[in-house]
Amino acid sequence: MDLESMASAIGVSVPVLRFLLCFVATIPVSFLWRLVPCGPPVKHLYASLSGVILSYLSFGFSSNLHFLVPMLLGYASMVLCRRYCGIITFFLGFGYLIGCHVYYMSGDAWKEGGIDATGALMVISLKVISCVLNYNDGILKEENLRETQKKNRLLKLPSLTEYFGYCLCCGSHFAGPVYEMKDYLDWTEEKGIWKPSEKGPSPSPSPYGATIRALLQAAICMGLYLYLVPHFPLSRFTDPLYQEWGFWKRLWYQYMSGFSARWKYYFIWSISEASIIISGLGFSGWTDSSPPKARWERAKNVDVLGVELAKSSVELPLMWNIQVSTWLRHYVYERLIQKGKKPGFFQLLATQTVSAVWHGLYPGYIIFFVQSALMIAGSRVIYRWQQGTTMPLIKKSLVFMNFAYTLLVLNYSCVGFLVLSLHETLAAYGSVYYIGTIVPIALFFLGNIIKPAKPARSKVRKDQ
Repeated sequence: MDLESMASAIGVSVPVLRFLLCFVATIPVSFLWRLVPCGPPVKHLYASLSGVILSYLSFGFSSNLHFLVPMLLGYASMVLCRRYCGIITFFLGFGYLIGCHVYYMSGDAWKEGGIDATGALMVISLKVISCVLNYNDGILKEENLRETQKKNRLLKLPSLTEYFGYCLCCGSHFAGPVYEMKDYLDWTEEKGIWKPSEKGPSPSPSPYGATIRALLQAAICMGLYLYLVPHFPLSRFTDPLYQEWGFWKRLWYQYMSGFSARWKYYFIWSISEASIIISGLGFSGWTDSSPPKARWERAKNVDVLGVELAKSSVELPLMWNIQVSTWLRHYVYERLIQKGKKPGFFQLLATQTVSAVWHGLYPGYIIFFVQSALMIAGSRVIYRWQQGTTMPLIKKSLVFMNFAYTLLVLNYSCVGFLVLSLHETLAAYGSVYYIGTIVPIALFFLGNIIKPAKPARSKVRKDQ
């Protein structure tokens, strides 16, 4: 294929075009998984080999060597030290990922139109850590585990073919979604919800309608991205012309820059959603409606309208990069909560810090995720005020306030995620007088001063 002429025709570099071709190829590769004969062992082999080949074609031979490091570290820890394998793999896996982030400085490459295997390594690292932590949970007492831990824990060591198939399945490591080893094994062996039963209209629900919907969504998202992004380039934040604009125009430009950039991520996740759906792994059960309909929530990584019309910042992790947000909740946030105590700002900040480090060590990432912790904390204050009033007009006003607050702070904060450098991030934030930082902090302190009244409890007299 004449990749150079194709790349120039659509305005991307050859490495990015090669990646996009392999990324889209995950859809037919995942479909072919359904046709693999001879049972689970051959399916595990197909899953791992297809992932290896797609990685080689996308990033070159060295990519698979990079993937082997956390995979082998995780498996070795499960074999040699089950009692502490989870914490060992967590720090070694993140340590290696951070080293690759620093060495390759992928953020700069991505901004300039390049690409490397670090993004795929990010997904594999989460898969490895979750698998090892679930194997670690397998020796803990059941009464000390949360419901998700009970559901996902592994009582026996996965075989190497199962483990490699899970990590590299059909190129799903390119952009996710992240899923559990227990679900992967049940899917391959036709157990759990994949076991033929009389509940659904058919033992194996048809994935084609949901796949087409995901592909149409991908096409719309890419079209909008290609139309919008030339009008709102990120380079303008350091342009003297931008500094001459008034406050409201600069704030509007920040909103449109974040809005435009998000469609690229919507496109990527829509393609990965189509790939997971057509394989069958995305199936997550049947609805309670009559007749029942298949749900494909395991494949879903973003709710586009849910993000753009979020009524509260607290909703955003449930709508954006959904499976990674779920991973962070189960493997960081919940595991930092001490037994018998409620979670607080520390757990939220620690979770956002882990998310920032996972993305890379650029100042923009760190600032964005600290900002997002503040953003969520401020939104919770408004929500508590909303729940604490019984006056309809005030309640509706607070609902609108939370919606407007989320729009303001999200698009202000995400500039750091997009431009990455400290200079550009501070220039953009400073151009609107740090409004998206000051407002959440002010709300956080006001929440400790203006506390909603607690509903009165009825006193019940006890007969003696």
